[in-house]
Amino acid sequence: MFDGLVGSRTGADGGLQGLAGGSIRHQLAAVRKHLGMEVAFVSQFVNGRSVFREVDAPGLALLIKPGDQRPLEDLYCPHILAGRLPELMANTADHSLARSLPLTAVVPIGAHLSVPIRLPDGQAYGMFCCFSPHPNPSLNARDLQVMRVFADMAAHEISLAHAAEQARAAVAARIEQVIAGRQFGFRYQPILSMQPFQVVGFEALCRFVPEPYRTPDMWFEEAHAAGCGERLEVAVLRHAVEALRLLPAPVFISVNASPATILGGALPGVFAGLPMQRLVLEVTEHAQVPDYAALRDALAPLRHAGAKVAIDDAGAGYSSLHHILQLRPDIIKLDMGLTRSVDSDPAKRALAAALCHFARETGCEIVAEGIETEAEFATLESLGVAKGQGYLLGRPGDLATAREMVGVG
Repeated sequence: MFDGLVGSRTGADGGLQGLAGGSIRHQLAAVRKHLGMEVAFVSQFVNGRSVFREVDAPGLALLIKPGDQRPLEDLYCPHILAGRLPELMANTADHSLARSLPLTAVVPIGAHLSVPIRLPDGQAYGMFCCFSPHPNPSLNARDLQVMRVFADMAAHEISLAHAAEQARAAVAARIEQVIAGRQFGFRYQPILSMQPFQVVGFEALCRFVPEPYRTPDMWFEEAHAAGCGERLEVAVLRHAVEALRLLPAPVFISVNASPATILGGALPGVFAGLPMQRLVLEVTEHAQVPDYAALRDALAPLRHAGAKVAIDDAGAGYSSLHHILQLRPDIIKLDMGLTRSVDSDPAKRALAAALCHFARETGCEIVAEGIETEAEFATLESLGVAKGQGYLLGRPGDLATAREMVGVG
């Protein structure tokens, strides 16, 4: 039995994902068991076909599984929607139209309950359905009401999932406009060596043009949530590193990249042809790293070409310290929260001293961010910090200002 329903497969596009999908799977299992039937599914109508989005049919994967699809004309669905077949058929043999459909005998289908899933605008999304190869005379109006309740619950979950997908698509479209129109620019914050006291590099800080103004971290966080964070980062990096061509050697440029973008593998191409020994790649602190071995492998060709790896925001949380131990960076950047008042806060000074000692032991150097007072500068210098940046040393400016700071007219 049950050998004729399965059709061609379709991809996951338009399917139920995340919480909605999991919740609906539980609903299907509950209603199938309640009715004592073998198969329960939620379908979606897509271009004249019925796509089975969620399925509960234990042991019947060869018959029906998520992603299978069939032409609507082969199924009961359009006839139920049009009122030619009832939503509840305790015995399909009692209905001449059901008997006439090849599906009834081929699957076979003896008992069938199916109700439309309607979205808030009234549109029929698909069907919430249960069936069995055997007639089931015990099925009654109360069972149909249970099905309708579950169909309403599924419709609610699907509506939420659709709203989330529409919001994601709107964000993705906005990010694509930003990329296509290059609606971003850069401010270059000077990085100075402590001894001798001079500008040795700049951190490229991205600034987005569209109004209302939002901080860069908000743009990147939103882009990653919408699935286009890597594209945005790559576009920003591609333009940021062009400053290397306009600044004299050995001045370096420091840029930020998330672990996800590094793992994406696009950066060697983005940086191709650049003086890599003048490039510092800062691994952002706030992102989870699923596989440090893979991240080390992705960084290896960049480091081999001469680029230096920095861990950003060290001291701001556990993640940065874990990054340091796993990636063995060339540069550790002290978070401004640690730098601030380091001269008067014994705990901050002790942690900064420990990181400086670690740097000496492992052959990397310390760059302190957010230096704003002479006292902070003096304390950090006495601890052995090699380089620093912050408003005391120089505010972010445009590229022309950066060129002037390193003696280029």
